[in-house]
Amino acid sequence: MNHIQNFTKGFIKENPVFVLLLGMCPTLGTTTSSINGLGMGLATAFVLTMSNLVVSLVKNQIPDKVRIPSFIVIIATFVTIVELLMQAFTPTLFYQLGLFIPLIVVNCIVLGRAEAFASKNTVGSSVLDGFGMGLGFAFALTILGSVRELLGSGAIFGIHLMKGDMMLVFVLAPGAFIALGYIIAIINKLNKTA
Repeated sequence: MNHIQNFTKGFIKENPVFVLLLGMCPTLGTTTSSINGLGMGLATAFVLTMSNLVVSLVKNQIPDKVRIPSFIVIIATFVTIVELLMQAFTPTLFYQLGLFIPLIVVNCIVLGRAEAFASKNTVGSSVLDGFGMGLGFAFALTILGSVRELLGSGAIFGIHLMKGDMMLVFVLAPGAFIALGYIIAIINKLNKTA
């Protein structure tokens, strides 16, 4: 049961974006479309899962004085892998996400989970925690990207669902704040009634 809770808490109870309000820079900067949100979310989920795995494996070999720099090197290694894979296999998405891919290294969700969870728990629990938090992050970015894309251009994942004049503000920077605010308000309302 504990492993299931490690997985689901990042997706539901402690969603990094909608509940903990972490990782706002990539959340607001990359969610101009659902595909961008999904791509950024999955890239971060991979880095989070793999860095939790490695941190949990080597936690006893790392001296306390260099713990955080060591975690950053581990995270940067997986970010480099993701960056090269995206550049090779999804170049369009890679160029759309731009600078936000290397910035995964300093994403507070990734470093926070390495420090707060993976460095103190077993490998299995750490992997499930990273995967759950990563999927929660990917889910949140995909939802936000879908809402912004639908309201701003009438499409989701590039499939046009609505015709006519759309609210262009939602595909611009202010639309990210507006859409995120409303989604968080809805989630808070649902959590209070549940």
